[in-house]
Amino acid sequence: MTRPLDPIVAAEAWIFDLDNTLYPARLDLFALIDIKMRTFVADLLKVPHDEARTVQKGLFRTYGTTMRGLMVEHGINPHAFLDYVHDIDLATVSHDKVLDRALGRLPGRKLVYTNGSVRHAERVTQALGIDHHFEGIFDIVAADFVPKPDPVPYGTMLEALGVKPHTAIMVEDIVANLAPAAALGMTTVWIPGQTEWSRLPENGEAPDFVHHVVDDLAIWLDGLTAHLADPA
Repeated sequence: MTRPLDPIVAAEAWIFDLDNTLYPARLDLFALIDIKMRTFVADLLKVPHDEARTVQKGLFRTYGTTMRGLMVEHGINPHAFLDYVHDIDLATVSHDKVLDRALGRLPGRKLVYTNGSVRHAERVTQALGIDHHFEGIFDIVAADFVPKPDPVPYGTMLEALGVKPHTAIMVEDIVANLAPAAALGMTTVWIPGQTEWSRLPENGEAPDFVHHVVDDLAIWLDGLTAHLADPA
């Protein structure tokens, strides 16, 4: 299913995921977070890292995030977890001039909805040189630690940020996270990746709740807004 692109430009709000969405997955930044999560699990449970990885991935599949699983099954302090796993080196992240330019030309409000923390989102968008474009960040704390794709925090997010779903675009790399957005009436944009949660199916067909499939967010937005550039 494909919708005309012109109405997208006129959207009142753009809601972007953070990790592997606002920055390309090839930076492998989330791999650093993944290692920190594995170490946290290993230290908590006093198990080797290979066993911690198995536990971590199982928690993710069951609860939507490793943190949620650790909260439910082990009663961890979520704030301590977020502080630990997001304390990563951002040396691979630099000013994305193309994305910066495209966001500057793009009409409508720009917002972030992440299963991470506000601080992590701030650090990453600052490193990308695009933080000045965003007027709001809705994070896992604001969602009462209930992660995407649970549909409940989507409604909370829309209310908190003052967004009308039928005038909003949601951009994500994890395809399942777009299903609740589409159900609420949002237009969805999927950026497929190489993880099992973001990979395009073998038949090359995106689910019906995906309205646009994009290989590179910066290049796509730049082309989408090129006609809006100041000719001077």
